Amino acid sequence: MNSTLPSDVIGRRVEVNGEHATVRFSGIVPPVAGPWLGVEWDNPERGKHDGSHEGTVYFKCRHPTAGSFIRPNKVNFGVDFLTAIKNRYVLEDEPKEEQTEQIVIIGNKPVETIGFDSVIKQQSQLSKLQDVSLRNCAVNGAGDQGGIAKACPNIRSIDLSKNLLSSWEEVIDIANQLKHLEVLNLSENRLTFPSSSPSPTGAFSTLKVLVLNRTGITWAEVLCCASGWPVLEKLYLESNNIVISERPTDVLQTVKLLDLSSNQSIDENQLFLIAYLPRLEQLILSDIGISSIHFPDAGIGTQDYSVTPLPAPPPFSSLSLLLCNLILFLLGCKTSMFPSLQYLVLNDNRIAQWSFMNELDKLQSLHALSCTRNPLTEGSKDAQTTRQFIIARIGQLRTLNKCAVEPEERRGAELDYRKAFGNEWKKAGGHQDPEKNRPNEEFLAAHPRYQALCLKYGAPEDGELKTQQPFLLKNQLLTLKIKYPNQLDQKVIEKQLPESMTVQKVKGLLSRLLKVPVSELLLSYESPKMPGKEIELENDLQSLQFYSVENGDCLLVRW
Repeated sequence: MNSTLPSDVIGRRVEVNGEHATVRFSGIVPPVAGPWLGVEWDNPERGKHDGSHEGTVYFKCRHPTAGSFIRPNKVNFGVDFLTAIKNRYVLEDEPKEEQTEQIVIIGNKPVETIGFDSVIKQQSQLSKLQDVSLRNCAVNGAGDQGGIAKACPNIRSIDLSKNLLSSWEEVIDIANQLKHLEVLNLSENRLTFPSSSPSPTGAFSTLKVLVLNRTGITWAEVLCCASGWPVLEKLYLESNNIVISERPTDVLQTVKLLDLSSNQSIDENQLFLIAYLPRLEQLILSDIGISSIHFPDAGIGTQDYSVTPLPAPPPFSSLSLLLCNLILFLLGCKTSMFPSLQYLVLNDNRIAQWSFMNELDKLQSLHALSCTRNPLTEGSKDAQTTRQFIIARIGQLRTLNKCAVEPEERRGAELDYRKAFGNEWKKAGGHQDPEKNRPNEEFLAAHPRYQALCLKYGAPEDGELKTQQPFLLKNQLLTLKIKYPNQLDQKVIEKQLPESMTVQKVKGLLSRLLKVPVSELLLSYESPKMPGKEIELENDLQSLQFYSVENGDCLLVRW
């Protein structure tokens, strides 16, 4: 640990027994004699107070238990970049008995050296480094000026995650000495960023990938610093509580990938502020809590499609698909937003409505989508049917949840979708006769691609629609009464649950509804077909269907 305090101790990042903190105070804390450091822990459970002691406020914390007072000799202030590099990558010196004497000329004088060949070997080793990982190595800054550039000038990729860097200026000091730097990971460094655009230095003139996950950066700070990233292509901003507050007008114009995962305050209106980044091809929005989106500049597909249906194409025609999408675009159903977006990740969100997928069809360039662990994709009996419906609703998808959409799969999905909603189409005013084909706006809003599929494959015939399709989502829902035998004050309710829903997921739903821990819930059910008999749902991993739960049965919930 450090025996002397740095002169600029306030704001410094420190490590104590594996835990990281920021120094907020240095001085005396009566009545105990001697110097103390007041620190704010990254983990608020590690501390004891909010920076106050016996009624005196010495510093402030964002969390009431994030503060502690620690003796300076217990604190590790870290090491400079070059020291960390040598600790990690330099070979040990040769043993003394094997070291050799050499005579070198310095100026005009011969000088005896011992172990000179070992020094040359170390220097050669460092100069060859291109990819460097210094994760959790307590790096606190650049160190001596010019030292990095002299020792390891060829570094192209650095992982500096979870270190003791305190400010963006310290990062600039390191990057300024690495003229070939392309990849930089600064995750889990609690950095302070400039509030106004820093002076241009050329420090990041070659930087293409920047990872700032869990650094505490704000959107305004991103835009301030971004002027120094002229060729940046990939930017990762996960878990920063970011709120997108303004459009990036003259910055981030080269970014192809943007990761905003786990920033729970981002909504669709904020996303529209980044909708015109010209080169944005990949957008990662996992776990941001989004449930809806609507592109206001695109129509809903209510145009007049009353033309002679086209004959069914061969097994798959990329030309016919292109023509259908071109027709929709020319008719105003595509958005001008996110013009280059090809890959969208929406895992772990709150998407529960098919209208969300309808909106994604309006993106001009979207070819790949990942949307796992959403209510829409998790709540149905047949995952394959859900996949088919997504494919049918988003006409240009080539990959769904990292699985390729083959031509035959698309054809089958679109034909099944066309049949599945054929009766609704007819009730809404759809007709095989082009002159009478006038589905109402409500149907077209719910199924924007339906008319295009009729153009592509022909309108569904009556014979196709006689039998109710077994895979319709509404046919998989069970209407169940839910009673609480031990809680007479609880009102009996009715719920519609998929028969494929596991007992574990039913318990999770009831836990949120009743505010009771899942571990305390016991489930059974009664059926009118077997009066007086109660069947226990004892295996959490089995489905309601496994236990033969049927429409009209009664779930019994105890805790």
